Amino acid sequence: MTENEIAKIVVDCALKIHSALGPGLLESVYEEILAYELIKRGLQIERQQPIGVIYDNLKMDIGFRADIIVCDKLIIEIKSIERIAPVHPKQLLTYIRLKDIKLGLLINFNVALIKDGISRIVNNL
Repeated sequence: MTENEIAKIVVDCALKIHSALGPGLLESVYEEILAYELIKRGLQIERQQPIGVIYDNLKMDIGFRADIIVCDKLIIEIKSIERIAPVHPKQLLTYIRLKDIKLGLLINFNVALIKDGISRIVNNL
């Protein structure tokens, strides 16, 4: 399955969740339910996966935690905030570069229309 095929499933799940629950819940709630929906659709996921960072001779076992990694091909960063800050897409781009993944989805569930809360972040895709 390609990154784009996986992304289509993720977006479909996000739409289903947002239609059922709406905005305003905690990020952890959306993460739990999105993980549940992705597993139901047969996708392999990892939640809160620690990702190491190597800088010079320093190796950090946990530089950040990815909210959800799908099939080792896509990182999902979940937000439930009033507005995405300019730093959020940049953070996700750094995450997908460090993990050597080509696609990330930044999903902000705290919007009136979920299509307005989804951003694709690419790394040489």
